[in-house]
Amino acid sequence: MKILKTTIKTVLLASVTAMLFSGCADQPRYIDANHPETNKAQTMGLDYQDFRKASIEASQSMLRSGALNRQGGGRYVLTISTLINDTTQRIDMDQLIKSIRMSLLQSGKVVVTTAVRAGGAEDNMSYDARKLRNSDEFNQRTVAKKGQMIAPDFSLSGKIIQRNAKLSNGDMKVDYYIQLTLTDIKTGLAYWEGETIISKEGTNKTVNW
Repeated sequence: MKILKTTIKTVLLASVTAMLFSGCADQPRYIDANHPETNKAQTMGLDYQDFRKASIEASQSMLRSGALNRQGGGRYVLTISTLINDTTQRIDMDQLIKSIRMSLLQSGKVVVTTAVRAGGAEDNMSYDARKLRNSDEFNQRTVAKKGQMIAPDFSLSGKIIQRNAKLSNGDMKVDYYIQLTLTDIKTGLAYWEGETIISKEGTNKTVNW
């Protein structure tokens, strides 16, 4: 009886161990991640952690480049241009851009206009509030006058590219290229460009698109 119990325990322990190792093998993982304390990824797709990494790298690179150092001081006005999602996923590009905007605003180098954006104003209230002109219900001294909006100096455009490759061991490798460009609107010249590459590897079980 004791031998039978020992055998059962051994089999159960081996099964649990196999399941644990199987689970680890299926876990997506980063390739050459910048944070070596953990190379585990939550998904083979892009998530908040990836956007945070890209936004930190982009904003810090822009500030280091000196492109946003305005001669004589003051802040540049930034608008958001076209953001292209060239991946197989549905990505909220605003999630990426919002983090970059927050960092740039906190730097004191930039203000962001929400009245001008590719595809239409981000916040239509700047225009809707001007419809109150000549309304008897509002004190006209408090209504925005003509010529008060500030045109942008720079535009920020971007693109996310996805490339898939099957490895010799049967796993899937996915590379994401998050590319951003800062353009001087007056001249059309790119004053800064940056690229963050995020690479992940996992089994077919972890591919979720």
